[in-house]
Formats: sequence, structure tokens, C-alpha cells
Amino acid sequence: MDDSDRGPAPPLQGLTVLDFSRVLAGPFATALMADIGAEVIKVEPPGGDEYRRIGPFVRGEGAPFRCANRGKRSIVLDLKLPEDLAAAQALARDADVVVENFRPGVADRLGIGYATLAALNPRLVYLSVSGFGQVGPMRERPAYDIIVQAESGIMSLTGDPAGPPTLVGEAMGDLVAGLYGAWAVSSALVGRARTGRGCHVDLAMFDALLSMLPTGAARYLATGAVPGRVGNRHPLSAPFGVFDAGDGHVAIAVLNEKLFEVFAACIGRPEIARDPRFASDPDRARNEAELRAIVEAWTRARGTAESVSSLAHAGIPAARIADIGQAIDSEQSRARGLFRADGDMPPLPEQPARFSGVARGRPAPVPRLGEHGEALRRRIEGKEG
Repeated sequence: MDDSDRGPAPPLQGLTVLDFSRVLAGPFATALMADIGAEVIKVEPPGGDEYRRIGPFVRGEGAPFRCANRGKRSIVLDLKLPEDLAAAQALARDADVVVENFRPGVADRLGIGYATLAALNPRLVYLSVSGFGQVGPMRERPAYDIIVQAESGIMSLTGDPAGPPTLVGEAMGDLVAGLYGAWAVSSALVGRARTGRGCHVDLAMFDALLSMLPTGAARYLATGAVPGRVGNRHPLSAPFGVFDAGDGHVAIAVLNEKLFEVFAACIGRPEIARDPRFASDPDRARNEAELRAIVEAWTRARGTAESVSSLAHAGIPAARIADIGQAIDSEQSRARGLFRADGDMPPLPEQPARFSGVARGRPAPVPRLGEHGEALRRRIEGKEG
């Protein structure tokens, strides 16, 4: 079955993205674009993206690389060679989008900077992803996810208050930058449709991650007080956090007085809804320790499954703490089509938004290094001829 048999075309079909990025932030952004129909041409140096050499490996292919480079085409170009630089510029001349995540100044030195490529293609939307941006006192500093997590403040908010700052358990600096990158490119393309001209998007991982901390930022900007770690509870609300259930833990989220009344009745303690200590959300937050003792007496007596079932039945947001395997293998994940088959290889992720009428689960093969080089060079030669 080809795509014409699967309903309307995905939103970015017909768009060409030239991807010079590597590792995770840029490739994640372009993978999202490939998921919704863009042709993504991944330009790799001799030896390939270093992410190809990060395990675990499946038949010689790095699993992280597979997830971040699904649905793309690969060409190997050594940009230090005049003929390969000319090929890259020729591809850019016909592209809609270019993505790079070199340190500031490197793309210019390689001959693929914004000014050079925009002169060839004024409609080009050019996304530069870097640790700290193209301008600013930290622009030259190298950055990986852990560095950006440390500088952005998110690590200072994560972990037990009695322990050290904690790294978030995924590469959030890269992934958030990738998300913002895909959003920024889409926004710039809308602007191009209005003006006829592209633009340069300067996106810093630091900026992207700091912008994802609105609760902490709001508290600091409003009061001048620097928020700290609060562990597995909400800094402003209660009961809102993770609670011991004896055989595991339960996440519970109660955010307003009406829901707290329902919650109090559900756990067999309706009187606490009238207790002055718990009269409002700020009151409950101030007396979180006393409220936690009441909640955990109830959850420990029932265990994880019964606690979640009872609360969910009453309309209280509650959940077990699932591990990654349980989340991926869940009926909910399967029903939402979050992963798609890839022949006899492990499944691949798919971007999460569902566009009405557009089929999910389209094939998204992961390219071998340089797999599409010959075809792409023929395309260039045909244009030049």
C-alpha cells in the first residue's frame, strides 16, 4: 500500500529539509518533520554522525540513532572538499529548510552559514541550534544536555530536598530544543508564506529549557525567592505528588477545593475538607506533612492497584508509577499509535500529534550511511544540466 491509499497527505509533504545536524537536538527536530511528511536529507561527514556509534546496537545499528533519524535520507559530504561543498550548496538552493547544530561560527567557516545559503535561496528557513545561542557571553561554550540542565536551573529543582541536585532522567535539553526547533521552523514557514522570504532562527538549548520552567520562574519573578527542591510533591499544591502505598507508589493530583472534598470523601475522611489546616490549596501546601500522613495511611492500607482504582473511579487524577517498558507496552500507547513497525527491526517512535484524516504508522526506514548519496547526486546533476 502506498501513501496515496492512506488518506490525505501529511502536513509537511512536499517540504525539503536539509539536515546538517548530529547527535540529538537537531536530529530530533528533523525527525518530527519527517514524521509528518517532510523529505529530510541528512548530510553526514565521512564516518557518519557519531550517534551511529552509540549503543545499544541492533544488527550493528545504534538504537538511539535509529530513533532520532527515522524516515530520513543520507548522503555523505566532506564539506572541506570543494566539490562536496558545491553539492551541499546545490541541495540548499532547492531546500525549504536547513538545520544545523554546530557551535556558533562553524557553519560559516564550512561555507554553509545562513548568509551564504540565503544568498542562494532567499526563501530558506535556516535553523541554528546550539547550547547557548549565536549571541551572548556564553555563545562559545560547548554544551551537552547535562551542561544545559545544570545552567538552566532545572537540576536545582529536581531531586530530594535533602539530597544533591538531580539530572532529569532524559536528555531534556536536547529534546526540548528539538521540539522548539520544529515549532520555530513551522512558524517561520507560515511567515514565509506571507512574505515570500525565509529567515534565520537562532535557538539555544539553554533558552529552550529555561522557558520550560514557568512555575519556578513565576515564583522567582513574583517574589524574588529562589525555589528549591521539593522532591516528589508539587511546590504549591497538596495533595499533589507521589505517595507510599506499601507495595509501590501512587501519584495523586488534587488542585482545587471541590476536588479535595471528593478526595476526602473517597478516602473515608470527609471531615478533613472542613479542617482549617486544609481549607485552601495554600493551607494544604503549608500543612503538607500532616496531610501526607493521612493520605499514606489510606494508600498503605490498600496498596497501589486498589488505591488507583478507587481514586480514578471517584474522578480523582491518580496513577501507578509505570516504568518505561510498562508505558510503551500499555494498551494506551498501542491505541494512540505512538510506535510503528519497522519490518523485523524494533519498532520506531512516531511524533504524538494526530492530524485528522492522516494515517499514522507510515514507514520510516532509518538510512544506512550514505544510502541515498548516488540518487541525490543525480538530482543535483539533473538540476545543473
